[in-house]
Amino acid sequence: MFVIDGGHRLSVLRAWVEDDYGDSHLSLKYFGKDISKEQTKAAIATRELVDKTIGSWESYQKLLKREDQDGIDPVKKKRLSNLTTRGLSVQWVSGNIDKAEESFFNINMKGTPLDELEETLLRNRFNPIAISARAIIRAGKGNKYWSSFDNDSKENIEKEALKLHKILFDPEISIPVKTLDLPLSGSKGVRSALQILIDLLLLSNLKIDKKNKKITDFLYDEQKIGEITVHCLKNLFKLISRVTGNDKGSLGLHPAIYFYGPTGRHSIPMFLGTCSLIQEKLLNNDSLFFMKFIKIREKLELILIENKDLIAGVLQRAISTKRVDTYKLLFINLINTLLNNKEVTEQDIISFSGFNGKILAGEYVSSSEKFSDDSKSKVYIYAALETALKCPECNGYVDSTKSMSYDHKQRVRDGGKGTFNNCQLMHPICNQAIKN
Repeated sequence: MFVIDGGHRLSVLRAWVEDDYGDSHLSLKYFGKDISKEQTKAAIATRELVDKTIGSWESYQKLLKREDQDGIDPVKKKRLSNLTTRGLSVQWVSGNIDKAEESFFNINMKGTPLDELEETLLRNRFNPIAISARAIIRAGKGNKYWSSFDNDSKENIEKEALKLHKILFDPEISIPVKTLDLPLSGSKGVRSALQILIDLLLLSNLKIDKKNKKITDFLYDEQKIGEITVHCLKNLFKLISRVTGNDKGSLGLHPAIYFYGPTGRHSIPMFLGTCSLIQEKLLNNDSLFFMKFIKIREKLELILIENKDLIAGVLQRAISTKRVDTYKLLFINLINTLLNNKEVTEQDIISFSGFNGKILAGEYVSSSEKFSDDSKSKVYIYAALETALKCPECNGYVDSTKSMSYDHKQRVRDGGKGTFNNCQLMHPICNQAIKN
């Protein structure tokens, strides 16, 4: 026997009764006491709205105990009557789990339908990509969708998920931006973060034929789901290790330059477009690309910084489902042009993205005398980059908190010592792959 929760009405009612909108005792247990600031903020706002418009469950419990029932506000008295006299309409479904699942989707695709991403995850809840995404977003904690796997798989999933969570989402972003230490994947907001993770996992688990366009395209052996989930997580780590981290092949791409727009907002097309290009080069064993990238890195980063507004305008003009491909096309065209020792103009940036004509770039001019969060973030990022650390080998920006290598100016094999005067800070790839 199953109880079907259509549109989460029972869940919402329970949240009200428990006074838990994502930040209290049930949520702390479910999420392993790791609740993001964004979720906490949303929970507080929800509680305040409910208390203001309806009142808390506790307040109605107190009203029930009042001896002077006639002194209760008429509106609340009517609500109290409804709470104590009305029942809940619940659909009971007899049968196996497949019957219950069919009923669930039938109910939730009518009236107020499920969110598209939520439906995708539910329908594909046994898919290694879905399991991996859920494991990463909760740092291997919370509800264990992998609880039925063998012990080795469970341990590896939690270990790899925690590692990826820290790389992709730490530190938690705050607006306005007051630091260049920005998370690669942007906000921990569950909805947006899950979509990025699914796209990243599909991307990092591509084969040469490149068939993984959506989660249902990912084929797997149902007898080896645990093993395959671990493999998916490790493949993503291989890709991300090329983007950031201290492994010798890490490019150490600075998020503020490569993954964030002019106002300090994370750009999903820039992030996924860049990762897509790197994954393509890895699949094709094109190690020469990374060496070439180092040579033009300084000029490329200058272009990305000086044209953030224009690039944001180009991406805004593109169809939403094509923005990742649009940025990837722009990115590779910029690299190739610089490798050919040619200058890049604003019109080049537009045409490299697949557009013709002109695109006006600029920011919204507010009539308010107060600085907006976007304005504050923009000023901070541009000012901070002026004095940010650069690599002495390629003169590109170094993300000192995530990806930095300590290099001997005079190499050890040439007699160099580990002294202060003989140490310099570099990108891992510049230190290991270029200099040595």
